Amino acid sequence: MKVRVIERRAKSIYTRSKIPGVEWAVNQYVGCAFACEYCYAKFLTRWKDYGRWGSWVEVKTNAPDLARKHVSGSIVMSTVSDPYQPIEAELKLTRKVLRYMDKRNELSVLTKSPLATRDIDLFKEFRTIEVGLTINGFRGREKRLFEPLTPVHEARVNALKELREAGLKTYVFVSPIIPEITDVSAIVEDTRGFADYYFFEVLNLRASGREFQELLRDEYPESYEVLTDGSAFEEFLWELKKEIRGLHVKAGGIETHRGGWEFIEP
Repeated sequence: MKVRVIERRAKSIYTRSKIPGVEWAVNQYVGCAFACEYCYAKFLTRWKDYGRWGSWVEVKTNAPDLARKHVSGSIVMSTVSDPYQPIEAELKLTRKVLRYMDKRNELSVLTKSPLATRDIDLFKEFRTIEVGLTINGFRGREKRLFEPLTPVHEARVNALKELREAGLKTYVFVSPIIPEITDVSAIVEDTRGFADYYFFEVLNLRASGREFQELLRDEYPESYEVLTDGSAFEEFLWELKKEIRGLHVKAGGIETHRGGWEFIEP
């Protein structure tokens, strides 16, 4: 699928974040050609009438100049896009933003792409930085239905390993966790030793949108039932927390989408 590129100039690249514990978000791209079916950022299509989610990417052409600012507090890159989606290989916009950012800024980068390893040299220039890989273990049928255009599981794990071996602080964002589908223990075992800590996020069915809700209901009715039945969900959540504690890893927290972020100790 050909992706439409929309170029625009932004007034600022640092925007206040609503994520708990994060002061700022940086999105040099808006929209994402990975086009994950469950993506929570699809809500942007209400205001950006460019077409179906995943068919367009908005590029902030002056982002490198805007990135020079020093801001106090933590920054996450990115929240409504992926900084290393396919177009980045050509445009190198993320690399330019990293080059010009004030290296005193406290930065956390999150991606699904091994392309992030290209910028290890720039990551090392930051005083405080961590790089995370979203890893959900989707393969085969689930991969084809949920996120067919994303890098495969093994490529993400290998990228995480390369980043860690380069001396960078790394984390794994286990997301989305879908009952009966996501094998949290297998993901941890595949990445143990390559991650300083983990975040765990249960699928936010409401934010995933009507089309994905219908897809999950039709193709995986047992998973859908757990997510929509109050008592079944609570039982699933209790078992998940027990499983995570039993893995004995440092967990930054778990997002349940029923009660917000909850911190878990092994």
